[in-house]
Amino acid sequence: MTSKTTQRKSRARKSKPLTSREKVRAHRARLRAQGMRPVTMWVPDMRSPKFAAEARRQCLLANNSRYAAADQAWVDSMIDGKTD
Repeated sequence: MTSKTTQRKSRARKSKPLTSREKVRAHRARLRAQGMRPVTMWVPDMRSPKFAAEARRQCLLANNSRYAAADQAWVDSMIDGKTD
């Protein structure tokens, strides 16, 4: 005669492991139950040579601007937590 605990453990072991798809589905269901929703967001690929070239171009424009010193002072004040 086996105990109920032993029977439960043996039943649990017999269940088929979840596939990745099933795990993801369950995870998403839990998140939705918490009031969350999935969002896909497309952002620039910062590893791209085109992105690097455009960032460099914009940095050179900003550095050579007649407002460069004032702009940098503003950025520094934001970093320090000061606002004017």
